Amino acid sequence: MTAATGSGEASAADEFPLYVLRDYALIADGERGAVIGPRGDMVWMCAPRWDSDALFATLIGGDGVYAVRPADRFVWGGYYEDGSLIWHSRWVTGSGITECHEALACPATPESLTVLRRVSALQGPARVRAVLDPCAGFGRYGLRAAHRGDDGVWSARSGDLYLRWSGDVAGAVVTRTGRHSRLELALDVPAGETRDLVLEVSTTRPAEGPPDPGRLWHVTREHWAPPSLSETLAPRDARHSLVVLRGLTSTAGGMVAAATTSLPERADQGRNYDYRYAWIRDQSYAGQAAAAAGAWPVLDDAVRFVTARLHADGPRLAPAYTVDGAPVPDQRELNLPGYPGGFDIVGNHVNQQFQLDGLGESLLLLAAAARHGRLDTDGWRAAQIATEAVEKRWQEDDAGIWELDNRAWTHSRLNAAAGLRAMARECDSQPEATNWAALADVIVASTASEAVHPSGRWQRSPADAGNDAALLIPAIRSALAADDPRTVATLDGYLNELTQDGYAYRFRHDERPLGEAEGAFLLCGFMVALALHQQGREVEAARWFERTRGAAGAPGLFSEEYDVTERQLRGNLPQAFVHALMLEAAARLAADWRETG
Repeated sequence: MTAATGSGEASAADEFPLYVLRDYALIADGERGAVIGPRGDMVWMCAPRWDSDALFATLIGGDGVYAVRPADRFVWGGYYEDGSLIWHSRWVTGSGITECHEALACPATPESLTVLRRVSALQGPARVRAVLDPCAGFGRYGLRAAHRGDDGVWSARSGDLYLRWSGDVAGAVVTRTGRHSRLELALDVPAGETRDLVLEVSTTRPAEGPPDPGRLWHVTREHWAPPSLSETLAPRDARHSLVVLRGLTSTAGGMVAAATTSLPERADQGRNYDYRYAWIRDQSYAGQAAAAAGAWPVLDDAVRFVTARLHADGPRLAPAYTVDGAPVPDQRELNLPGYPGGFDIVGNHVNQQFQLDGLGESLLLLAAAARHGRLDTDGWRAAQIATEAVEKRWQEDDAGIWELDNRAWTHSRLNAAAGLRAMARECDSQPEATNWAALADVIVASTASEAVHPSGRWQRSPADAGNDAALLIPAIRSALAADDPRTVATLDGYLNELTQDGYAYRFRHDERPLGEAEGAFLLCGFMVALALHQQGREVEAARWFERTRGAAGAPGLFSEEYDVTERQLRGNLPQAFVHALMLEAAARLAADWRETG
């Protein structure tokens, strides 16, 4: 039977207004992720995959939300179960303490997902209200064909997706709010007890009966068994960064750069991007961080993905792919209101770019795997493909690490040399090793002939005398010696020109103060920590590590940028390469540089 339909006037956007980014948590299973706010409001989830259309799009101005929250006034808090992406929303009410445990069921499958929510009345009874308002297609297609079976289980459709809502949901009713129908549930939980809500979303009609919540929770917690790490600084946060990287990595090995799209880096500045794709550079950062920390599954996934892309595309290696290796779609606007200060887009213009440093990062990743005995025959062939591609293309202009206009970016060329040197050190074939090292020498010498600043430091390009955080990376990756005068001068110049109050910026956009042009770039803060550690400046390195680590939001997630004045996160969430560099810095700063190089 179908429940009676009520009516209402408030939209999901009115009922669940947005929060600052630092207050949002993420649950993920490798194939997709969901962003959850303080009201237990799941305001973002694409289904069935990372780069699919959103089913819950309230975060960027679309319709769609799945919320579980106390019926009474409350104060919000929350935390992750250690070593997992199982989130506990925690609310202190006037009559007790209520938690809602949140997870995407694991292990994941690409075409279907399961959202687990367990309401627990920790102190006193819990009175909660649940709202299930699915709107597929970024809010275009609402709930339809909602039907409650004799077993109390709800079935419905939204766009092309099939939904099934089971557990303690028999009392739900269909209501209408704004343009769409939705399911609402009032749930009373006696003190000390729990109630389960299980939402399944699939591209095909579920063939069997609803799953057992207890079993799903058990298997999911087994999946998130706390990972083993080598000794690190800030071990709890280092472990959390590793877990975030795992949660962003699909079964195909591809790791999305972030779970979201269109969260602005700077209000009303037009810097909005879709990061729900796997960047070769970011994937390589994650793999190298995992190698430094002894987290072998993340290293192996990165190597598997990058190896496959090199075998498929060789010198035409794209900067980014979907997580299963397909091309990134062209960029287009959604015509939604957007997160405040931004506008909504999907796809990414990176699909039109060449980024030379991606080839260098690929070689650095494969060399790290070889150093730990984890590079197979396909991996070695991929390294040969990458070196041949560098030899063929290193003199071409490219878009660079920051994806700007095509130039002879110094970082790109030096990073390619770093990758060649790293592979030469690991290669057993003396002729190949000699040839790779010689090509690295040629690239460094050529770059030095036209891109060394009169002060003795590296400059961004032959045509741009500015400094850049990216210029710290080649020395960290051993393209040059740590005591090379250009290495030392570049670090000192960067600290003087592009840092302020313990925060690091990418490069100078114009004559405005650093913090007015863009936010501090959290990736760069961890780069500074690594560069100082390489120089033996341990106290300064630790200070930079701690300062940058403190920029995470309440759930421990980093975005791309940090607004120093307002102490707020900016950009898509969570940013994988920031978590990768945090993990690497935590591992390397815990030991002598020579032991982790």
